[in-house]
Parts: sequence; C-alpha cells; structure tokens
Amino acid sequence: MTEMSPAANAAAVGTTGFKAPGITPDKTPRTYAPALAAVNFGVFLALLTPVMVSMAFKVQHISATPEEATGNLGLVMGVGALFALVANPLAGRLSDRTTSRWGMRRPWVLGGTLVGLGGFVLIGVATSVWVVLIAWCLVQAAMNAALAAANATLPDQVPAASRGKVSGLVGITTPLGILGGSFLTTLLADDVARFVVPGAIAAVLAVLFVFVLRDRRLEHAPAQRLTIGQFFGSFVFNPVKHPDFGWTWLTKFLIMFGYAGVATFLPFYLTEKFQLDEQGAVSTILLANVASMIAMMISSPLGGFLSDKVGKRRPFVAVAGLVMVVGLALLAIAPDVTTLIIAQAIIGFGAGSFFSVDLALATQVLPNPDDTAKDLGVLNIANALPQSIAPAIAPAIIAFGATTALGGYTTWYLFGALVALAGAVLVYRIKGVK
Repeated sequence: MTEMSPAANAAAVGTTGFKAPGITPDKTPRTYAPALAAVNFGVFLALLTPVMVSMAFKVQHISATPEEATGNLGLVMGVGALFALVANPLAGRLSDRTTSRWGMRRPWVLGGTLVGLGGFVLIGVATSVWVVLIAWCLVQAAMNAALAAANATLPDQVPAASRGKVSGLVGITTPLGILGGSFLTTLLADDVARFVVPGAIAAVLAVLFVFVLRDRRLEHAPAQRLTIGQFFGSFVFNPVKHPDFGWTWLTKFLIMFGYAGVATFLPFYLTEKFQLDEQGAVSTILLANVASMIAMMISSPLGGFLSDKVGKRRPFVAVAGLVMVVGLALLAIAPDVTTLIIAQAIIGFGAGSFFSVDLALATQVLPNPDDTAKDLGVLNIANALPQSIAPAIAPAIIAFGATTALGGYTTWYLFGALVALAGAVLVYRIKGVK
C-alpha cells in the first residue's frame, strides 16, 4: 500500500473527526481549554476530597480505636499513593501507543473515571479496612490514568505559543478541587455520598471532555515494544553525574514531606486536641483550606515575579521553605482553632512561593535538554513519594509522641517542620544556580 503524505493523511482522518498523529492545529479548539480544565477539576475533586477530609472519617468509622484508625489511615493513604505514582507515567506511555478507533486518549480518560467511580462506591459501602485499601488503590490507579491521558492531549491540541495560558488555567483546578471537596463534605454527612458524589462529578466532566475532544488516532502501534526497563528508566537518574539535579530532587522531597504530612491527619488532630465533633472538624478544615488557598494564590505569582526580578532562585526557595516551617511549628503548638487556621494560611503562603520558584530552579538544572519530559517526571516523584512515605511512618511517630508530654500529633507536625527545615537549608548545596 502506498504511504499517504502527512497532509493527505490529515485530510483523510479529519473526515472521521479525529486528528492525525503529529498534527497540531494552528489555533486551540474553542471548547478544548475549558473542557480540559473541567476534567482536571473533576479528578482533583474526586481524589483530594478523601485525602483532605473524608477518608480519615471513613477509616475512623470502621476502626475499633483511635490508635487503630491512625494506623489504618496511614496504611490506606501510603499504599494508595504508590499506585498513583506508578499509574500516572504508565498510563501516559500506554496512551501514546493506543490504537483504539475512538482515539489515543479518550478511552483512558473515560475508562479511568468510570473505574474510579466504581472504586468510590466500594469505599463508601465498605465495612472493612482491607476493602477500603483495595478500592482506594483502584481509585488512585484509575483516576491518575485518566489524568495522565487528559493532560497528554495538551501538545496535540494547543500550539506551543499558547500552551502557557492553557496550563495556567489547568493549574488553578487543584486549589479549586480542594475547596470544592471541603465544601461538599460539609454538605454531605453520609459516608457513601462523600465518596460517590465527587466521583460522579468527575465522571460527568470526563464525559463532557471526551465529547468535545477531537482526539488523535494512531492507525498502527509503534514498532518498538515498551519494555520494563524503559518504563522503570523513567524513574531514575544519576545523582553523582548530575549533583545539582540530585540536590534539587532532595530539597523538593524534604519540603514536600513536611507539606504532605499536614492534610491526612488534620481531621484526627482536630477531634483529639480540640475536642471537635465530626461536623465541627469538617467546617474547620474548610476554613483552613480557604485561608491556605488564598495565601497560596497571593504568594505563587509574587514569588515567581520577585525571583525573576532579582535573578536568583535559591534564596526564594529557602525562604519559602522556612515560612512553611514556621507554619508547621505553629500548627503543632496551636492553642486554639483560630491559631490553627492562621498556621494553615502561613503554610499555604510558603507553599505557593515554593511551588512557583522551585519549578523555575528545576528547569535550570535538568541533566539532559533533549529529555526534559523524562527529567521533569523524575522530579515529580519528589512531589508524589512523600505522599506515600509520610502517611506510612506517621502512625509510629504519633504513637511515640503520645508517650511524651508533647502529644502524638504535635510531635508529628514538629517532625514535619524539622524535615522541611532540612530541605530549606540543603537548597544551598545547589551550585549551578544563584
């Protein structure tokens, strides 16, 4: 069979409503950016509502003692985060090789959210922590697969010159998902509804995205098979050969450890230290998240602007980390709920600046300019891995703290502050950036 030219192939495929591989439009389709933002919002709403609030109370409802609930929550969240860590890059790579007649990305987006919704139903009705654990791992894998496939459409649909605007629109969906989830939880008292409603919203928004997306269609699978070695190569780098990249990775990991340890156990901290009932804790978490997100939205553009203006990165990363340390320490010793909300705002202020400046710093120390996506993926592990390790080791630290005058959760947040402090200091081991 004679091979068609790219132009002829694009025209032929265009009659079926699909784009040819490698063809980027001259302008972004009108409905694409809001639809991509909507599906991101839906996935973050579904995933972050359990992380921030509802999973802690679900585990508490099916655990015999508060100590057992703490251990069970650490197990569920820690193992689930590992599934997310693997599923996101794996699904992204597999979607690149998908030859479905419905396109490369659409089956993953729709399938992932529908499977995730089924997992949320299982969590809602579960009476055993093991069912919750298995269902949460299913949810994390499925929803992260959907997210990876949805965001992989960006270079397919948007010209390079316009991608920053679309990425910025998508970027605000994370705080909006956190706020939306916190607000929903205040309205929904039933365990099943707290999981199913956010999952159903994500599925509906995924259907909308799939409906408006003119997806790429791959007629033939790539000749080279995806090997296990190639896949796991996405997760490694040589810190001896690239020390600045190694120190950047470690700095991000340590500061993110302090940040990741806040949300998961905050419901238990509120009910234990401040004697709040479940509804009172949920309402307090909503206020704390509002304060944190407002502070983050102020500091994120401010930190990036000042860093560009001064021409330095390390001092801003260090100061942002130290601000987070102050917030964590204040959270640990907060005498009342008002102080706790202020502490969350301080943490959010530091985190917003850190996220914006740290990314700019990271792009200046990447080992291989021809493999940017892979190297940024490795850095993303430093964001995701603490979300698994922190909940896994938290029960032991909390149990130890309970035997001291400080108390379990105070000890945990002070430990997080010390880890974040180490990250703020170690940024100065990076020598290739000011």
